[in-house]
Amino acid sequence: MRKYLILLSIFCSHAYAMGNIVDTAFVVEAQKRGAIIWDVRSEADYQKGHIPGAFNIGTAAQALRNPNTEDYKPVAEIEKTLGTAGLDPSKEIVVYSSRGDANAYFGLYTIAYFGGKQGSIYHDGIDGWRTAGLEVSTAAAKPAPVALKLTPNPAVSVDTPQMLGARNKGVQIVDARTVPEFSGNDIRAIRGGHIPGAINIPFEQNWVDPETAGKLARKQVADNTGMSLKPMQELKKLYAALDPEKETIVYCQSGTRASETAVVLSQLGFKNVKVYEPSWLGYAAVLSAPANNEAFFNVGALNSRLSSMQQRIEHLERELAAEKTRKP
Repeated sequence: MRKYLILLSIFCSHAYAMGNIVDTAFVVEAQKRGAIIWDVRSEADYQKGHIPGAFNIGTAAQALRNPNTEDYKPVAEIEKTLGTAGLDPSKEIVVYSSRGDANAYFGLYTIAYFGGKQGSIYHDGIDGWRTAGLEVSTAAAKPAPVALKLTPNPAVSVDTPQMLGARNKGVQIVDARTVPEFSGNDIRAIRGGHIPGAINIPFEQNWVDPETAGKLARKQVADNTGMSLKPMQELKKLYAALDPEKETIVYCQSGTRASETAVVLSQLGFKNVKVYEPSWLGYAAVLSAPANNEAFFNVGALNSRLSSMQQRIEHLERELAAEKTRKP
C-alpha cells in the first residue's frame, strides 16, 4: 500500500483532521465511487487540461475571498459560488492543483472550515496525474448545482481577538512565512514582524527541496518534482520541537500557506490544529497587537522609488522614440 494510503490508517484517531493527504491511486478509486474532484487552479490552467470530471471555480483563494482584506467573502456569496459548482462540503471531495501549490490546501481548509469531514488533498496534483500517464481532459465538467447552507466550524480556525487571547494560554504558534517576512525585512502589510512566541517554519520546508520554486524561476531544474512532500519521518523531525498534544495555531500572510502546514500537522497526529485565517495581514492591522521585529512600511520611500522608476521609463521611451526617427 502506498505511503499516503498508509497515512490514512496511522493518523485517523486524532480529534479533528482537516483532511487526508492522498496519492494517485486514491484519486482513481475516489473517481470510481463518485467523489467530487475539485481543481482549484485558474480557469485558464483548468482549460488546458484537468482530471476528467473535475469541477473548477477559478483560483480558489481569489474566488472565495475579498481581494482587499483576503478574508472570506460573506457566507451567502460562498454558498452561491460553491453551490453553483456542485461543491458540497458535506460530500467526499478530493482537492488538487499543481504539485505543492498551497492554494489546494486552502481549498481543503475551506471544506473543513465549513464543516466537511470527507475532504482529501492530492498533493502531487495534475503533475502527478500526468506523470502516471492518466487521461487528461479539456472538457469542462457540468456540475449539478446544490443549495447550500454553510456554517463556519470553530474547531479549525481562530479570528484576531482569539489569536490575541491565545498568546497567553500556552498555545503553540507556527509562522509559515519566509524568513525575511518573519524577521520584518520583507513587509507585506501595514507593518512587518511576527507574532511574539511564534516559531518560524516556512511552509516550503514541507517539500523534498524547499528551494524548488526559486530553482524553477532560475531554470536550474526542469520540473517541480522537488515540491513533493517529504517522507513522514522527515516531517516529524521538522516539527519535533512542537507538542502534538497542545493546541497549535498556524498563520502566514493571509492563511493560504498556513493551510498547507496545518494540514500536514493534522496528518502527523497533532490533536488540535487551527489556522489563523486573517494571518499577518489581519494581525498587523491591529496596531495595538504586540509584534517582534516590528517594522513599518515606508510609504514615502516607496513613492520616491516609484517616481524615480517612472522618470527612468519616460527617459527610455524618449530615447527609443528618438532612435526610431533616426532610422531611414
